[in-house]
Amino acid sequence: MGELSTSDAVVFDGLFPKLVVARFDQPDSSSDAGAVLLRALDERLGLTQAMAGALIDRRSADRVRHSLHDVLRQRIYGIACGYEDNNDAARLRHDPAQKLLLDRDPLAGSALASQPTLSRFENGVSARELVRLGLTLAERVIERHRRRLGRRVKRITIDLDGTDDPTHGQQQGALWNGHYGGFCYLPLVGTLQFDREREQHLFAALLRPGNASARSGAIALLRRVLPRLRMAFPQARLRVRLDGGFAAPDVFDFLEREGVEYVVAMGSNAVLARLAEPLLQRAREASSASGESERVYGHAPYQAKTWPHARRVIIKGEVTRYPDREPRDNPRYVITNIPADPQVVYHRIYAQRGDVENRLKELHDGIAFDRLSCTRFLANQARLLLYAAAFVLYQELRHAARGTDLARAQVSALRERLIKLAGWFERAKRHIVLHLPQEAPWRHEWTRIANRLQATV
Repeated sequence: MGELSTSDAVVFDGLFPKLVVARFDQPDSSSDAGAVLLRALDERLGLTQAMAGALIDRRSADRVRHSLHDVLRQRIYGIACGYEDNNDAARLRHDPAQKLLLDRDPLAGSALASQPTLSRFENGVSARELVRLGLTLAERVIERHRRRLGRRVKRITIDLDGTDDPTHGQQQGALWNGHYGGFCYLPLVGTLQFDREREQHLFAALLRPGNASARSGAIALLRRVLPRLRMAFPQARLRVRLDGGFAAPDVFDFLEREGVEYVVAMGSNAVLARLAEPLLQRAREASSASGESERVYGHAPYQAKTWPHARRVIIKGEVTRYPDREPRDNPRYVITNIPADPQVVYHRIYAQRGDVENRLKELHDGIAFDRLSCTRFLANQARLLLYAAAFVLYQELRHAARGTDLARAQVSALRERLIKLAGWFERAKRHIVLHLPQEAPWRHEWTRIANRLQATV
């Protein structure tokens, strides 16, 4: 770097065949010009408009410069663009693309809300409003797929899973969790899978204290979503798929009263170990003969002491082998009311819930789902729902990208390739022209998605 570098220009002398000067002097431009897709996605879902309708504006009307809908959109769009902190608002208030997303003139429009305004918004949402926000998010997701799939849906699979969000400092509900080895929150995430589609669509995000049990909040969440699914998809069978942390009498009783299919993992105990032993013996013999890992499936009636009746348990008797290690027994148990073949229930139904882990990873890595830095617990629940809404937009973007190389892309890749496009804005007499790079690597995919989002749904 040469000595001519200043605050206005950076000179690269000797680094390239010719001297290169970098200047931040391009007016009316943005590095998030591709984000106009987010607005189209939001309009298709009707997401932020519906969520804003769940809020009550308690501010003095004569002092309000930014509507609740604008503040909500600014926050969700900002998260989707990779600006997860309210502090980023200071850098984005005059960004042309961000202003355009909120119906402002990108060149002469007024500035967006400041960091204090956004923080007051998050801290001002009441517990009752948070419930409505959560229900609205679920309802918009369900309605979107009702319009997309209609009566074609034969089965809907509901997955619930918990994750950990490490906390720092004095935050309400931030408690020690021995399993995760630190102070944290334990959000509960709910997804919907339609028939055999791969995508698991987020519909719920419930914040829980760090010492919450794995099943805390699960019944309440299911009680709210099941009737809405039945109303939207009256011909579809509903199936609930849960890991071992949810295996409790009240959960099984609730699922049976609701008349849904369920597959719920369960930890081992002495009775289950005895039931698994014949299968493990067969697996040991097969593994000894093949030199490979082997598994055998079976089922049996099982009744714990606190259960009113016996339930079907699917047993996977597995022996695993790894190089330079002794063979190891690895039995697994799933409680279910599905009368299918044991291997089908375990391998084709229950084991597929493992993809939920990919959604959780995507939430953390792509949306900064764990950036819950507010002091108040309710403010962090509000923030969690904003992150969830941004993720829902990206799931809709992924659906709009079907048939392209981005149909399976993760949030971070979608943002990098479609949203983070440099562009400059030009105001014509009756319209605004958005100039994007002619040689943008993903221009054809961007154009195809944009044209698809213009279609009436």
